[in-house]
Amino acid sequence: MKILNDNSCGWLTNLQPRKNFKILNKNQKCDYLIVGAGYTGLSAARKLSEISSSKKIIIVDAQLAGEGSSSRNSGYLVDTTLNDGFTSNKDIKNYKTKVKIYNLGITAVKNFIKQHQVDCDWNECGKYFASSNIKDASIAKKFSELLSTLNFKNKILNQHDLESKLGTSFYRTAVFTEGGILINPAKLVCSMIDVLPRNVELYENSPLIKWNKNNNFIDCQFEKNSIQTNKIIFCTNGFLKLLNIKKNFNFPLTLTASMTRPLDDEEFKSIGEPKEWGVLPIRPMGATIRFTKDRRLLIRNTAEMRNPKSMSKYELSKRKLIHLKGLIKRFPTLKNNLIEDSWSGIVSRSRNSSQIFEMIDKNIYVAGCYNGSGIGVGTLFGEQIAIMASDQQSNEIEIINNRVKPNWLPPSPILNLGVQTRLFFERLRAKSEI
Repeated sequence: MKILNDNSCGWLTNLQPRKNFKILNKNQKCDYLIVGAGYTGLSAARKLSEISSSKKIIIVDAQLAGEGSSSRNSGYLVDTTLNDGFTSNKDIKNYKTKVKIYNLGITAVKNFIKQHQVDCDWNECGKYFASSNIKDASIAKKFSELLSTLNFKNKILNQHDLESKLGTSFYRTAVFTEGGILINPAKLVCSMIDVLPRNVELYENSPLIKWNKNNNFIDCQFEKNSIQTNKIIFCTNGFLKLLNIKKNFNFPLTLTASMTRPLDDEEFKSIGEPKEWGVLPIRPMGATIRFTKDRRLLIRNTAEMRNPKSMSKYELSKRKLIHLKGLIKRFPTLKNNLIEDSWSGIVSRSRNSSQIFEMIDKNIYVAGCYNGSGIGVGTLFGEQIAIMASDQQSNEIEIINNRVKPNWLPPSPILNLGVQTRLFFERLRAKSEI
């Protein structure tokens, strides 16, 4: 599974590039092999080292560590999500478990930041679930009522309220929730790389080609070398399916996003000089929008089922036009030359928006499929899958195991046809929101 690196992600291009990374260049043996060096894999490595400081731990990644989905998301650390399909008391019970997991994820990230004194532009400013369609006011009201029953502080806002907060009159209705946190995702994951313990070896641009269980060991073949490990933890999230891990329970979607240059003083004034904010769509295929503390606008408004390994510059340029259209629709006073960076990224989805967390065979573990909520949940699941792989238990694992498990998915081409049809109709429904 070879993934191409690129330097198009706005979160990453505004950081100092990492140097002196290692590529797997000899055969190795280890106690634990972690596949995937994002939030989950890096958190698993830290926790394993804490539990067993004498064990040899190796992390491998098919591209540069942290430069997959961990750096390419919109930077929302969520406490609640809207599009979970809750319609009955049973669904609400499942939703309660899900928000418990979100809260544990926020705590896990907070603890990491406090322990290592990390600067990742943490801002507990809340988030908006918004729509430009006044018909969605009923959805907002129902969601607000659910949040209130779960003791989440929230309020419904109208167009006037939103314009004063966001600097745009585009949105007609929204639910504001106080618990959401905005961060710079690249700063967070890079800090996780920087503090890896001494008994952890990280190999990058080292794609896993194939693996198989051989008696009490797992043999892993790479392009030129191999690793034999006692235990393996798969933390590749959107690429689990390509490694034949839980392939009938998850699938990847390719998202694209763009980030502008910082707004100048005149542009900033023209949109009302707002503070940092984040908007998530009420309609599933609507646009995710952020205004960052350094006056940049970020937009993510495409999702499609396609080859997840790479996207050509030509294809990305066509998505960039969609991003620009979405920005100008919301901020017509701004110029057309705003966009500085555009990139693609992968999100792992399940049929019922549930996550994967389990031992799939003796000494073989997997955590992933975060359905777009991977910052907190990925950090939490990394720590907890390490505890499980160490043959230990925790209260967090009990809560995670109480979640609804992912539903079975049909094989391709039936799955592809079903997902593409669903995406087509969701895009039609959210046409005004893109």
